[in-house]
Amino acid sequence: MQTLGSREVYANSWMTVREDAIRRPDGSRGIYGVVDKPDFALIIPLDERGRLHLVEQYRYPLGLRRWEFPQGTAPDRAELPAGELAARELREETGLRAGRMEELGMLDVAPGMSSQRGRVFLATELTVGEPEREHEEQDMRAAWFSRAEFEAMIRDGGVTDAQSIAGYALLLLHERRQGQ
Repeated sequence: MQTLGSREVYANSWMTVREDAIRRPDGSRGIYGVVDKPDFALIIPLDERGRLHLVEQYRYPLGLRRWEFPQGTAPDRAELPAGELAARELREETGLRAGRMEELGMLDVAPGMSSQRGRVFLATELTVGEPEREHEEQDMRAAWFSRAEFEAMIRDGGVTDAQSIAGYALLLLHERRQGQ
């Protein structure tokens, strides 16, 4: 696939949208609409009792409040090192600080339409502090859940965030490798 040209059709502080003219391997032409967003970090806070810390916020495109793991990007489409971004998002959204942060894997959000990728981190050895939420996160809530509660929320539609569910799968695979 060859990119013949590209034009930005929209931009704001969180994303850009571009339209690329392409040539396929057979020579035919087409277009791709691409949403460019900076890479994100998703953090799975896990305490010594085996509980998971989730945040709940209103997701405007869905018109619903959703529970999910803390996650996000740097402001103004900035790119930060993944570990630094993970620590920042954890602190901002939950007030938690991790004594240990371990990368579990990478996720592609919607590779058919977006360039955004994310790294998943396991945060342990947690200490509690005050959240430092951004203005858009002012209605955010946070709570601890047992794994059984979290899995029931996935089954019952209380957790539908694809990144959170995929991140949990990475956690389970990590624990299986560790023999836990």
